[in-house]
Amino acid sequence: MQQFVIEGGHALTGEVTVSGNKNAALKMLPACLLTDQPIILRNMPNIGDVRTLIEIMHKLGVEIEWVGSSDLRVHARTVTTTAIDPVLAGRLRASIVLAAPMLARCGRVSLPLPGGDAIGERRLDMHVLALRKLGAQVDYDGRAFNMSVDKLIGADILLNEASVTATENAIMASVLAKGTTIIRNAASEPHVQDLCNMLVGLGAHIDGIGSNRLTIQGVEKLGGGEARIGADYIEVGSYIGAAVVTGGEITIKRADPQYLDMVGLVFERLGVKWEIRGEDIFVPSAQSLTVIPDLGNRIPIIKAQPWPAFPPDLMSIALVVATQSAGAVLFHDWMYESRFFFTDKLMRMGARITLCDPHRVLVQGPTALNGVPYISSPDIRAGMAMLLAALGAKGETRIANIQQIDKGYERIEDKLTGLGAVITRINVGELPAEFSL
Repeated sequence: MQQFVIEGGHALTGEVTVSGNKNAALKMLPACLLTDQPIILRNMPNIGDVRTLIEIMHKLGVEIEWVGSSDLRVHARTVTTTAIDPVLAGRLRASIVLAAPMLARCGRVSLPLPGGDAIGERRLDMHVLALRKLGAQVDYDGRAFNMSVDKLIGADILLNEASVTATENAIMASVLAKGTTIIRNAASEPHVQDLCNMLVGLGAHIDGIGSNRLTIQGVEKLGGGEARIGADYIEVGSYIGAAVVTGGEITIKRADPQYLDMVGLVFERLGVKWEIRGEDIFVPSAQSLTVIPDLGNRIPIIKAQPWPAFPPDLMSIALVVATQSAGAVLFHDWMYESRFFFTDKLMRMGARITLCDPHRVLVQGPTALNGVPYISSPDIRAGMAMLLAALGAKGETRIANIQQIDKGYERIEDKLTGLGAVITRINVGELPAEFSL
């Protein structure tokens, strides 16, 4: 087991460069299965989830190697099996997006139930709906999906929810399908756009990129090439939060600020502002940290919504910032019923938080946070939120289960140490039962 030991109370200062978008990387890698030609993926984050996906694809016979600190060469010259490793799939939610490229390439796939963060039930019905619309036969035995198709055929697909991964599966299945596919109510997040732009670079025909309606004209085959993964805007938001809760002043390099408009509006409601300087973001130390109420002095609501609204993966980060802002604010994540189940750990640190129900919490600030001897990270975003709280707290905090944080953040302690944080990664044995909180 590994833990982080954090000495809080140090203002972050300096510059940090964020890694490539985790959610783009986890879809662009499987997309390499759509061609037998080599592809270079640039700005690839070397994180736990990416390493798991690389291992899955290695077992499928795909050649993958790092050709630089953040560049990956992928060559699916041959695919030697259509069975996805169940143990590895159980570690990774994004393993579900192997379905479409494997169907398009091999005509069949045996895909175990995907794993992932414990933030609530995430149904797979829309994936099945989209793939069946395109002609696939999908059988489910309670443990795995067995899918097959003679030939994918273009179709009109209306998603009943703007699901990111269902949209991405539909896109990857459609680019090699015969005829035209229209995907309505499609997700349009930056990582969906990255995937589309990559496929276009390989020879796919996709219109409407960045919108909620995609028109895809199938092609016979895709070629090789290269694609760049954009900045991880969730990581950008995380470092903004880290600067704010520590009273620091940082510059985030190559942050792709064009994707942060809604994040900026929401953080402004919490009394947080930053400056855009070309491709960079400057977070000053002078922040008002006062919640702006709704009309009539009503408590504002921060609600996760599909892009371009506020992203659900930043809810946990914004919640920690709210503990340091004067006023009350309600957070509502209708998507995941376990998103806020880490807030009891923040309450142990001194935060004033009321868990109204599984989807809503009320935060009242500001409150001074204090370090605690031991807390455990339940998922990637909650783990990062707890790390932010520890950076802003008085005293020392130990965070366990940090492999959850490693799944989504690259070299996190190195980047934070470079900004002046006091954080150490240590190896420890099993903890006694009284510390398993």
